[in-house]
Amino acid sequence: MTPRGSTTIDTTISEVYVPDTALAAVARLRTLGEAHVWWWPLGGRTDPADYAALDSVERGRAQRFHAEADAAAFTATRAGARRAIAGLLGITPGEVGLGRRICPGCGDPEHGPPSVVRPPVPLAVSLSRTAGIGALAVRAGAWVGVDVEALRPVDDNLADVVLTPSERAYVMGRPRGPERDAAFHRTWTRKEAVVKAVGLGLLGMELHALDVSPADPGPVEVVHTYRAETTHWEVRDLAVPGPWSASLARPLGSTRGEVHLHAPADTP
Repeated sequence: MTPRGSTTIDTTISEVYVPDTALAAVARLRTLGEAHVWWWPLGGRTDPADYAALDSVERGRAQRFHAEADAAAFTATRAGARRAIAGLLGITPGEVGLGRRICPGCGDPEHGPPSVVRPPVPLAVSLSRTAGIGALAVRAGAWVGVDVEALRPVDDNLADVVLTPSERAYVMGRPRGPERDAAFHRTWTRKEAVVKAVGLGLLGMELHALDVSPADPGPVEVVHTYRAETTHWEVRDLAVPGPWSASLARPLGSTRGEVHLHAPADTP
């Protein structure tokens, strides 16, 4: 018997019940082509409420970090993601299960992109964190990518490794200081958002070959090629307040509605 307000999805193991609120939320996202991005500050110490929101596997991972700040960042990011997804789907944070998809490049289940495994709804998710901030992106479908980076002085050696010739000319042509730093990190987060959206990370296309048009305020079209397979992505910068740069990537051929950026206390 199926509980009222739930839908049964057949599996080879057992029946899995998906709340109608979750199905309705995903259907709405698909119809409107919306993407949602949440961001939240990261502190240096683990919040007990965040730790309590994790599952047993995540708690084990949190305990393996050597530095307290790293454990706190991981814990806050996973807890923040679970709360945001729960709010979007109309369920409780404890009903959300996070896992990984199989890597689309090698088939390894250990390093594929993150996924929502409970309830089993077709949501694409992406997580990112850097000094002081974490972020989550969600859309209906298979692929999405988000990246956040703390602004810091440009490392010339890193610029040589990750920028295309045209990108390097633009970035290094900006006055040294905040303007150049912002241009570099805008370029960097756009690239990282794409490789995360593709699901391959740095195992895919080399960053110095991936051009993201940093001089264009965007949204921009970015072309990614891996093993003769070419995909096209819409990439846009996210107006995250503070000393950070952030970007979102989603498939160019899909229905692309609004991008909703949520501050820490916001809900969809």
